[in-house]
Amino acid sequence: MDSISRPGRPALAAASAAGVAAILVAWKAASLALGTELILPSPESVLKAAIGLYPTRPFLSGLWATFLRGLAAFGLSAALGIAAGLASGLRPMIGAALAPLLTAIRATPVMALVLIALLWFPSDFVPVFAAFLMAFPIMVTSATEGSRAADPRLLEMATLFRVPRLSVFLRLRLPSAAPQLLSGAKSALGLSWKVVVAGEILSQPRLALGTGMQGSRLLLESAGMLAWAFAAVALCGITEWLFSLAVKAALRHGV
Repeated sequence: MDSISRPGRPALAAASAAGVAAILVAWKAASLALGTELILPSPESVLKAAIGLYPTRPFLSGLWATFLRGLAAFGLSAALGIAAGLASGLRPMIGAALAPLLTAIRATPVMALVLIALLWFPSDFVPVFAAFLMAFPIMVTSATEGSRAADPRLLEMATLFRVPRLSVFLRLRLPSAAPQLLSGAKSALGLSWKVVVAGEILSQPRLALGTGMQGSRLLLESAGMLAWAFAAVALCGITEWLFSLAVKAALRHGV
């Protein structure tokens, strides 16, 4: 059977460009059909607002603050989630003890977490706490599944030859868990940005992309609000892309 040919990079880039063009055309048509910039501003209006907004100090300060919050939330969820997940995979009793907590976190709406966190923490930390809780179960599940991915025959052989547990963990279990861990980390990273921005919209820290979005909404500046929102989308997309590049580079070098 002939293998299915895969399109090259130029073809994929052209397809992506066509997709973007189709979205812009549909957006422009919808804006003209509605006939009011207040409900749906045109692409050129949003572009004009972005050109005026992005070089300003308030925007750059808010972008940096949101970036740090997202990074902190992802780092906490990755570190604690991997530790808890590996422990759950190796010790089923730990997994059983964590199961009710993970179920409760998954079932709780993001907005409810943010509102609860507002009672406990300063506004600057509320988005970090909410994003950490949302991403934590993803990392725990990925690490738990990954810890069980090692070849049982190799584990049995390691036991037979009395290989130290630390060596088994570092040289067998951890490499076997890497694909699940990386997949979970990418999902957790994307989710962290979304929850951080949502938390900022509600908690209103002084410097934040979410605060800028809410401020523009209150002033009925729809184009400005979308400019803030597109910055958050770009932040999420760029960090996920850089994460994928880092993973590919590490795999090429055998890390």
